[in-house]
Amino acid sequence: MPPQIQPWLLCIHNIPPKPPYLRAKVARRLAALGAVAVKNSVYALPDLETQRDGLVWLSKEIEQGGGKAFVCKASFDGIEGGGYSDAHIRQLFVDAREADYRNLAAEYQPMLDSLASPGTDEEIEKRVREWSGQLRVRYEEILAIDFFGASGRGAIETMLSTAGAWLASHEQQGVAEQAPFDPEVYRNRVWVTRPGVHVDRIASAWLIKRFIDPAASFRFATGDEGDHGVRFDMVDGEFSHEGALCTFEVLLQRFGLGADSALTILGQIVHDIDLDEDAPARPESAGILALLNGVCLGTDVDEDRISAGSSMLDTLYEHFKRSTQRQL
Repeated sequence: MPPQIQPWLLCIHNIPPKPPYLRAKVARRLAALGAVAVKNSVYALPDLETQRDGLVWLSKEIEQGGGKAFVCKASFDGIEGGGYSDAHIRQLFVDAREADYRNLAAEYQPMLDSLASPGTDEEIEKRVREWSGQLRVRYEEILAIDFFGASGRGAIETMLSTAGAWLASHEQQGVAEQAPFDPEVYRNRVWVTRPGVHVDRIASAWLIKRFIDPAASFRFATGDEGDHGVRFDMVDGEFSHEGALCTFEVLLQRFGLGADSALTILGQIVHDIDLDEDAPARPESAGILALLNGVCLGTDVDEDRISAGSSMLDTLYEHFKRSTQRQL
């Protein structure tokens, strides 16, 4: 039985010399879609919905800029002498992604090699958080257009794993080593935090309710008023900032929830917003901050803020859970 032929999309265009920005814009858009050049001005992509929509919109922009472009479906069976085969086109994509992974690894290898560089603990940890977060974002961008599973991804995953293990070990130096807390001990409790909840406290309340104490109730108090309950994100609270960790991250660590990759991503986002807004590790952080700001602008009632924020975090958790599962 002959191998199944991959359906392809072709974008064929003719771009005028003016306006000068149009050619560069088209090149960036094709690269973002993961296209490879088959011949001059002929680009191929697998026939997938996102790529199809992207090429259609791009062809319209080319036409609006005074050029010519059309998108069509194609197959490559290599029947004609010297013609391209389906396997040849696939290899073009594999080679392109291998080059992307190789260039990314070369760019970040010096940073991985400098993990033991001199500096204060907080300075080092901040640098590693920043570059490892940037590496992950860049890796995920390539992974999204790695249609045929280039093997070079393994090197990047090893780098990310090494950086993650270093950060986990480094963070534990500032936190007493202990077994994860038993959630059963914290069931049916009153959880107390400061009034005027915002990012870290909203996210922490969601984490408590969903993963630690489903029957949790929340109270909002200041100073000694918070003595009767489990205090979080409060001065001298049972769960609050520790070292470079925000309260959400401390809860993840204390209750052994760090193995959940979706929760880890949410922890990075909360950390970005709460502590590193100027140098975020995740590209989603600014957008999620805007959403949470909208929640807080909509009401001054802390219970309502937690309720609305929790609905949003439920949706984000499912998104990150599925996206990380697809990458495995």
